Amino acid sequence: MTFSEAIRSGFDHYVKFDGRASRSEFWWWVLFAILVSIAANIVDAVIGVMLFSWLVSLALFLPGLSVSIRRLHDTNRTGWWVLIGLIPLIGLIVLLIFYLETGNPGPNQYGPPPVGTPAAAAAPPPPPSPPPAA
Repeated sequence: MTFSEAIRSGFDHYVKFDGRASRSEFWWWVLFAILVSIAANIVDAVIGVMLFSWLVSLALFLPGLSVSIRRLHDTNRTGWWVLIGLIPLIGLIVLLIFYLETGNPGPNQYGPPPVGTPAAAAAPPPPPSPPPAA
């Protein structure tokens, strides 16, 4: 998945907490969020008011949460694991390990492998639908 595809996917699925997200989708989204946050902080420093960084935080919160939960689903974990990040340091280390793991190669309880992954390319095509009855 490319950088622009990951950003588009993040905003298209900003409140979709089911399904799976590939590692590339997740890490491209993280890079995008960091770059936008840096730009917003620079603008805030120039104008002297913390306005843009707050707006960026609000705008990226739900899409970031969604892609994080879908990334956990790709490793066959429930999205509730995201709450372990509330534990200082240890929780963030555990989440980092989960986010770095490869996803399940085949379908799991959260759905088929994400589009664009080797597992999705190797998956057999869905069976053809029967012709409509006349």
